[in-house]
Amino acid sequence: MSEDLTTPAADSALPPPPVSAEAPPPRTNLLREIIETVLLTAIIFLLVNTATGRFRIEGQSMEPNLHDNEYVLIDKVSYLLHPPERGDVVVLLRPGERDYIKRIIGLPGDTVEVRGGQVVVNGIVLEEPYINQAIRVDIAARQVEADRYFVMGDNRNNSSDSRSFGTVAAKDIVGRAWLVYWPPSAWSAVPHYSYAALAGK
Repeated sequence: MSEDLTTPAADSALPPPPVSAEAPPPRTNLLREIIETVLLTAIIFLLVNTATGRFRIEGQSMEPNLHDNEYVLIDKVSYLLHPPERGDVVVLLRPGERDYIKRIIGLPGDTVEVRGGQVVVNGIVLEEPYINQAIRVDIAARQVEADRYFVMGDNRNNSSDSRSFGTVAAKDIVGRAWLVYWPPSAWSAVPHYSYAALAGK
């Protein structure tokens, strides 16, 4: 008597063979990559434009450090983390006028005067190695109001600044000048300065 060696229904217990997924058409892949690239570029542009600004210098008020028709990159983030500091070079709004670029000399609460051709803050004469001439006209002592700043151009005898238009509101400071990027021959970091004699005052 012969034996039946087959096991009925054994094959039916096996899982069906895997079905390979159909690859998307090449055109769909290309379109998706283009959209992703455009979106990523737009996001990067918005982030960079929010964090920085560009400013063209007009005139000689910041000579000998910054010159007419140079282009400067502005850092608009730093002052979200801490207030402006003495010696910072900043771009500021002047309602009804073009934007200005000046150096912060007096902080809120400081007393500023020009005496004997030198700037005096809180009774201390500033060391200012970034200027190349003394100031011709003295000004009487004045106290900087709360949330405002006293600014001056480095070219002290050819600058419209807080001596003529008064102090500047914190909200009108666009940002901290960071880098001269044009023309290429002028590429350099913007020269800020800290006044050791006024530290903590």
